[in-house]
Amino acid sequence: MTPQQRLMSPPLLMIYAAFLFSLMGVCVKLASAQYGAGEIVLYRSLVGLVLMGAVLHWRGIALGTRVPAMHFWRSLSGTAALCLWFYAIGGLPLATAMTLNYMSSVWIALFLVGGAVLLGPARGSTDGGIDGRLVAAVLAGFAGVALVLRPTLEQDQLWHGLMGLLSGLLSATAYLQVTALGRVGEPGERIVFYFSAAGVVAGAALTVFADGSSPHDWHGAALLLSIGMLATTAQWMMTRAYASGATLGIAALQYLGIVFGFVFGVWLFDDPVTTMSLAGMALIIGAGVAATQLRGRTPAPATAPTET
Repeated sequence: MTPQQRLMSPPLLMIYAAFLFSLMGVCVKLASAQYGAGEIVLYRSLVGLVLMGAVLHWRGIALGTRVPAMHFWRSLSGTAALCLWFYAIGGLPLATAMTLNYMSSVWIALFLVGGAVLLGPARGSTDGGIDGRLVAAVLAGFAGVALVLRPTLEQDQLWHGLMGLLSGLLSATAYLQVTALGRVGEPGERIVFYFSAAGVVAGAALTVFADGSSPHDWHGAALLLSIGMLATTAQWMMTRAYASGATLGIAALQYLGIVFGFVFGVWLFDDPVTTMSLAGMALIIGAGVAATQLRGRTPAPATAPTET
């Protein structure tokens, strides 16, 4: 393996992506002092739309799709998750907002447990019934949420915390829909293109009817452009990592984004550090990794998830 290949290996690509997503979170938090969440989503999605449109043209992938309804629901849930996440970042410690969004793996595990209760034995369980380890992962994840939210949120931050938790739930829904799109043969570039288009529409609507447009200056414009570039580059790296690496190991590395977010939050924003919040983050990371590994025991398509 050449040095260049080693630098672009799947584990390193995921580490780069986690770092860039945390940098995007820093830019979102800085931009939130000047722009509403809708306007940030608008420009983040607009940059992604232009870049993905160029990639589709370069690779000769048509915009037409056989499953427009699936794209609609994936784009709706993913865009809602993105809007809520950016809103949460503006009002929470950076690591807390990122942690709540990364709860998506725990939510998916909860969906599997709930499905097993309602519909019968869960696929991939070792005893023909509900996998107790999956239940334990879900419980550990929500115990982590309780630890993260209680010490780090002031009373006026509770609403932002709930929106961050909801963003993780919608991210889980979007992830499952991306998996379904991959099973019917939809290319990742087309999925991200329609997701970006939905973000432009939703961001524009929120800007016009809710947040209102904010005056631009060079500082604000640089932050908005950085958010779009960082998110799109990180998305490309994450997609490449999932496409060419061992899925379970790569999925575990994405949780480094919480660690990077914690470091940036303490360094740049003087975010509070408590033993309980650190323990909560560790529980959520452990629960997410365990849930991902347990879900990975069931057959899955070789398609990369896309950022929500």
